[in-house]
Amino acid sequence: MRVLQIIASVDPRHGGVSTGVLQQAEFLTAEGWVVHIASLDAPDAPWVTQCSATVVALGEPEGRAKSFLSRRLSRYGYSPKAVSWLRRSIGDYDVVIVNGLWNYSTLAARRTLVGSRVPYFVFTHGMLDPWFKKYALKSMLKQLFWSVNEGPLLNHSNAVLFTTEDEREVSRNAFWPYRVRERVVGYGCADIAGVPSDQIASFRSTLPKLGDRKYLLFLSRIHEKKGCDLLIDAFASVAQDNPDLDLVIAGPDQTGWQSDLQQKAHAHGIADRIHWPGMVGGDAKWGAFHGCEAFVLPSHQENFGIVVAEALAAGKAVLISNKVQIWREVDDAGAGMVEPDSLAGTTRLLERFLSLGEREKQDIGASARRLFIERFEISRVMRSFKSTLVDVQAI
Repeated sequence: MRVLQIIASVDPRHGGVSTGVLQQAEFLTAEGWVVHIASLDAPDAPWVTQCSATVVALGEPEGRAKSFLSRRLSRYGYSPKAVSWLRRSIGDYDVVIVNGLWNYSTLAARRTLVGSRVPYFVFTHGMLDPWFKKYALKSMLKQLFWSVNEGPLLNHSNAVLFTTEDEREVSRNAFWPYRVRERVVGYGCADIAGVPSDQIASFRSTLPKLGDRKYLLFLSRIHEKKGCDLLIDAFASVAQDNPDLDLVIAGPDQTGWQSDLQQKAHAHGIADRIHWPGMVGGDAKWGAFHGCEAFVLPSHQENFGIVVAEALAAGKAVLISNKVQIWREVDDAGAGMVEPDSLAGTTRLLERFLSLGEREKQDIGASARRLFIERFEISRVMRSFKSTLVDVQAI
């Protein structure tokens, strides 16, 4: 089968969507399928030239002068050749998957796919979650975009794909009109390869001040919806009673929020116990997971959280909010702890975990690893995904 994945960017700094699409491509390619990825990236971007998957980068080269319109629409991902390439090429594929919403790749997909005979699916990756409605202007703008672009794209698709039942349910209340065919296909990631001790050494070498100290790990984008401020405040409340414990906040600072968070840590008197390695990848990333005491993600909105699955793969307890939409699975499996996405809830997450004995922590870690293998290892979740793509060929 020939599959085209459409996505705004394969840049790993954009989070779990790009990671998931690349791992799906690798898995399906190993199964003998042909998978191409169309993105709005510049063709000379390093994450394109170094990518293991076949990427058709439809953006303008980095060094080329951009038109006034291109500069104005750069945040939206405007690419003047995206629509023309898709119109020429989609007939070469058996099925198309559109990943994510609210960028030019979805507009190009809508202009190309709606009314065509090419079967296609839309994987929303949590981008219909109504969390954004706390911002009135953003909510109105998205409803406008939904009326003219995202709505027609989803309503005419063969199905809209969700990672969890929770994600499907909350997505129904985001926009009007909502007349989509829904399908929950799950999600997951590849298992961790490599030597854990070497990976831990690789990570610790990036943070000399951390040394051999114990640490809790946050690894995700530094963004308001991830609850980083709650985590710093909660860590401040437990730091005095746990003097041998530090906090690592790893990830790209996409909105310039890190300096404010560092000032918050300084005001609490814990700045020297919080480490900011930026985005980590490769062995250093896996070492960050393997070496931590527990993984913490107090997000206000998270449809799946591929980093949560990666922490489970490392056999680590995950301390998450009940807005991370695999919280039920984590809670039922005893693979971590779940609390509301508030300061009180985040503080309880840390207090509950730190009150455990070493044997109890080890038992949770074993449950975490077991949950990953049984529910989130990529070969298991791809069965549902593959059957969805194959089924459309029989219609």
